[in-house]
Amino acid sequence: MAVYTEVPDDALVAFLEGYDIGRPIACHGIAEGVENSNFLLKTTEATFILTLYERRVNPDELPWFLGLMQYLAARGLSCPLPVADRHGRTLRELCGRFAAITTFLPGRGAVAVDVDMCAQVGTAMARLHLLGEGFVAERPNSMGPQAWAGLLDACRARGDELRPGLVRDVDAVLARVLPAWPGVGNNPTLPRGQIHADLFPDNVFFRDGVLSGIIDFYFACTDWYAYDLAITINAWCFDADHRFVPARAAAMIAAYRHVRPLEVAEDAALTTLATGAAIRFTLTRLYDWINTPPDALVTRKNPLDYLARMEFFAAHLGQEFPA
Repeated sequence: MAVYTEVPDDALVAFLEGYDIGRPIACHGIAEGVENSNFLLKTTEATFILTLYERRVNPDELPWFLGLMQYLAARGLSCPLPVADRHGRTLRELCGRFAAITTFLPGRGAVAVDVDMCAQVGTAMARLHLLGEGFVAERPNSMGPQAWAGLLDACRARGDELRPGLVRDVDAVLARVLPAWPGVGNNPTLPRGQIHADLFPDNVFFRDGVLSGIIDFYFACTDWYAYDLAITINAWCFDADHRFVPARAAAMIAAYRHVRPLEVAEDAALTTLATGAAIRFTLTRLYDWINTPPDALVTRKNPLDYLARMEFFAAHLGQEFPA
């Protein structure tokens, strides 16, 4: 989440006249994240999240994201529910941007990650995968392996400003990972379906130590289920010094397996998938680090955090997953 587009009071009042959610009381920008402009919207009826879609989000794909959230929420997943206006529309325009309102989930993102939280996340992710099986519309992963070489090329001129040799190091690992990717050449394909693809600690809410909801589905796509698990291991299973914590990963994988057992091919591919996930977030964070406007109200994330993860998993390529 971030704020790139400000919403004047008069524009907000006019926008909300199309809904049956009360009059606005307050609307505050949320600075975390990098993708869209997000606001905590309080009305005389309830609290909501207002999102204005920016940058990498393809407006043609917004109905898919909102439809997936509606589908999952209707089947019992605790996630934001898009709010329809008086004409049944969940997607409208505000301040020259496509915009949507979703329900507000109570709780807060994980601050001090522990093994129990990782297990709860594994369970919730497996439930998400199973619940989404009836949502048949597909969205290709726009941030999948086919995008990584182009992202790296876009960062070549300035990538080494963060660390000398960064571009060279990513290049070398990319050359090993891409030929080993599931479905490439003779590599087996894996079970696939709707994945979250961005299940970071700030996108999972807890209340009193119990997982209360999953938010931010705007990287969701149709891809390997095990890749979602690999992304989430990257996000949750390293400590503040970027050291891998095997107990966290083991708990997450075991809890996931309890709901949705992994196939042999998924187990075999997990190290490759985890390395690729680390490459993906190194590159997107590097791109954002270079290209985020200096006056944007946004929290930039350090690409070096995921470079360290990439180097860890790359050292285990060709081996069993280290947990």
